[in-house]
Formats: sequence, structure tokens, C-alpha cells
Amino acid sequence: MRTLAIDIGSGTQDVLYWIEGREVENCPRFILPSPAVMVSQRIERATRRGQNIYLYGENMGGGFKGVLRRHMGAGLKVASHPSSALAISDNLERVKEMGIEIVELPPPGFYPIYLADFSPEFWRVFLGQVGLEYPHVVLVAAQDHGFYPQKSNREGRFEIWRGFLDSGGDIWDLIYEVPPPYLTRLVTIHRLTGGWPVADTGGAAILGALFDEKVEETSHSKGICVVNVGNSHVVAFLIFRERVYGIYEHHTSLLSGEKLWTHLERFRRGELSHEEVFEDRGHGCAWKRPPTEARDFPQTYVIGPRRDMLLGYPVDFIYPGSDMMITGALGLIKGFVRRYKRC
Repeated sequence: MRTLAIDIGSGTQDVLYWIEGREVENCPRFILPSPAVMVSQRIERATRRGQNIYLYGENMGGGFKGVLRRHMGAGLKVASHPSSALAISDNLERVKEMGIEIVELPPPGFYPIYLADFSPEFWRVFLGQVGLEYPHVVLVAAQDHGFYPQKSNREGRFEIWRGFLDSGGDIWDLIYEVPPPYLTRLVTIHRLTGGWPVADTGGAAILGALFDEKVEETSHSKGICVVNVGNSHVVAFLIFRERVYGIYEHHTSLLSGEKLWTHLERFRRGELSHEEVFEDRGHGCAWKRPPTEARDFPQTYVIGPRRDMLLGYPVDFIYPGSDMMITGALGLIKGFVRRYKRC
């Protein structure tokens, strides 16, 4: 069985083409620009050429919005199909307030730009160019704030984490066989892949850390703290015997190494409050009392492209599958095999 596992971040999409029965080290892997980065590049080219643009396609991550605003700031027009407008905001009235026209068909002379986190056509061509067959299974992780009309993105996203913790914190529930309807980005990806399981990037990264046998074994004898220092977000989980007892999420750009380590120390002991993190413009912090055997989660494992922030602190840097950048992809595969594989 061949599986394409894609972990979509803000800067890159980290991809593993897993061939069952083959060592992970011998499976093809790719670190590519994220879909939002590729869309941003197309918009920038249109801006330089002085072209109005028409967005069409699907809901996706909105990391291109800054470039879109600069395009409009240059006096150029933007129109969008209703489906792709959701990538800018789940509230289409807000999209219109930005000065973007929402229309079913492109206005004359507007340059079309396709939006999607996952395109089967792109991957058929890309894999074909390197001599790989289209896979049997496609697994994708992307960060999804969720759609909560009455709350901010920060509030809504942490509401999802808190709900997961309150429901028992089973780590295997971090993989969605069918994503809930309020996770609109993952719902779209789930449809585009043909209905295969999906996950949030935070959950995929944590499961990927457990792909390392030493990390997984340690998590059964004492509590561990796994920290993913991403390009945009820092997510930390407290794990003991396949259960999560704490979740912390902040924005990477607002943290120094010293500040992050201080937060993590207090987080492990249950001393860091949600209000403190949220008021610091992070997403939040949630914690529930663990079993005595977890022992304040003394072991900290670090992954993520910005992990050097914690150099010099008493942490372990891990490299699941001999390559830290495919940790999320490995987490997708681990979760899928554990929960949903039917053969």
C-alpha cells in the first residue's frame, strides 16, 4: 500500500510518500512551498504585471491575505468565486467589505488564480514527474481555527482543543475519520482527498513525535511534554499513556526562548493559566490533573522548524524517521494505521 501524507504548514508542506513494508528512510519525501505560499507568489506576479485577479477553487489556508491586501493597495482589483472567498473569511460580508467582488464567473480581463490546499491533479503530475504512482491513500494535516461566528479565531481554535481535552484526551482522536462541520478547512480537504482521514497540524506533529519508539516508551513510564515550535505557532501537549493532560498554544513570533521555556515549566506543573496566555495574544492553555505516575511530565521533546529557540535548555531534540521535517506526516500515518486501517 502506498500512502501520500502531507503536513501543510504556513511556510512549507512536508510530504512523505510511504510505501508499506519499506524502511521510512528509504521512502521518498519532499519539502515544498505551502499552497498559501504558492498562491502568494502568483498574486505577486499579477501585481508586478498590473493585472486584476480572479480567485476561484476551494476554501484553503489564508496565509496569502497580506499579499492580497498589497495587491489591492496597488490600485488593482480582486474578484472571487463564493467558494474560494471562504479562504479569506468564513463571513462573506467581511470579504465584500474588503472591496472584493464575489461573482460566479471571472470579470473580463481578470487573471485567474486557483485556490486549494490539496489538488489531486497537481499531485498526479508532480508524482508522475518523479516516477511515482498516485497513492492508494492520501492523508493531510492543516491548521484549522474552526468557524465560530460569535468568537475570535484565537478563542474558537482553543475551544476545539479544550473540547478534545474534556472528552478524554485520547491521542488517537487527533485523527478525524470525518472532521466536524465547524472545521471548514479540514472538511474541504477531506472532500478533495476522496474522504481519507485528516488532522490538525498540531495533533499530527504530536503523533509524529510518538513515531519515535523511545519517546513512545517513555510516555508509558512517565509523563512527557512534546513541543512543536512551528513557523507561526508553538503547540505543546502533556502526554501520559496515550492520553493528553494539557495543551498550550501561542504564536511563535511573540516568544523568545527564555519566555517559552518559562511558560513550559509552569505549564507542566499546572501553574500557567489560560487567561495569561490569551492576554499575551496567544491561543491559550488548558490543563487537567494527571495521575501521580506522570510525575509532572519531566521529559521535554522538541520538534518543529523553529526548534532552535530552545537550544541550551534541558530538552531533547528528536528526529522521527531520521528527518524532523516529516514528523507531522509520520503522525498522520501512525494515527491512520492505529485507528482506521482496514487491511
